[in-house]
Amino acid sequence: MNKGSDTTTPEREVGRPSGSPHFAVRELDESRETVDGCQLQTIDLYKSYRKGAIEVPVLHGVSLDVHRGEFVAIVGQSGSGKSTLLHLLGTLDVPDRGEVHYAGRRIDHLPTKARDALRNQQFGMIFQFYHLLPELNTLENVLTPLMIAHGAWSYLAHRRRHRARAAELLDMVGLGHRWRHRPRELSGGEMQRAAIARALVAEPDLLLADEPTGNLDQASGREIIRILRTLNEQRNLTIVMVTHDLAIADQADRTVRLVGGKIEPRRG
Repeated sequence: MNKGSDTTTPEREVGRPSGSPHFAVRELDESRETVDGCQLQTIDLYKSYRKGAIEVPVLHGVSLDVHRGEFVAIVGQSGSGKSTLLHLLGTLDVPDRGEVHYAGRRIDHLPTKARDALRNQQFGMIFQFYHLLPELNTLENVLTPLMIAHGAWSYLAHRRRHRARAAELLDMVGLGHRWRHRPRELSGGEMQRAAIARALVAEPDLLLADEPTGNLDQASGREIIRILRTLNEQRNLTIVMVTHDLAIADQADRTVRLVGGKIEPRRG
């Protein structure tokens, strides 16, 4: 792609691109979920990090079940292990002990390439700091997961459909008029909406969000949560969100509280 040189309006074509990136991990479907309907499950997770000669324990035996279509918020004080847990769920890191299962199959011990493909095809990920590429415009940033998944020749062969998909998502998050703009020309709320569109472009089954409103003002934060809630309700998209904001967490179906690296038992 000639970065920034394409000024044509992206085509709006309906339908999933042929040749969609469905690596072998697509065998992880509903039919292989655990008997109680869990889509995502952790079993007795432990994780520590080292600071020089000092070992810093973070998670102490975390077991969590997330069912298909749930919107789960993970809350806790700074240092409680929220982001560490989300990184383990998304296979960005591996546990010291314990297991992570997705759609009935263990995923924490998969080879690096398989974990990369899982994140590219099955998981959508949203981060607090957006991670948009500054040299690309908004549309191109949304397209990056498909560029990575397909490779140059396959991507170009289906370029019109990919662009139509990205344009549809930008319209959905209210950025259809900003697709030519680069990240430096967007507000924080707009960059986060672009990051949401990017996370959805491969049509994931699970969305993992790490403090998606952490850098936003109150009004922008409410808009981001409205978009996530709509995705959850209309598309049955499973969402696991880390947040420090209890008002934001209240918008989820269920809140999981981490205290000292453990899940606090439900009261009542």
